[in-house]
Amino acid sequence: MLAGKKTMTLNLTDAEMAVLDELCAKKDLSKTAVLRQALRLLRRVDEQLEKGEKLFFENPATQGRTEVLML
Repeated sequence: MLAGKKTMTLNLTDAEMAVLDELCAKKDLSKTAVLRQALRLLRRVDEQLEKGEKLFFENPATQGRTEVLML
């Protein structure tokens, strides 16, 4: 094992595994790479929310904005 790396077991439901498999195929990435991206994204979102900022999705065609609420 490489220094600084840890191994873990992750239990997912069938639906969660299907989403992971779909993302892997769509992005041509390994499961590990997709989960690492997800962790980096969640950390970034959490950092911004802790600063009091809000997260939105914006539709450029309609100019509509939807706030994303994180628990």
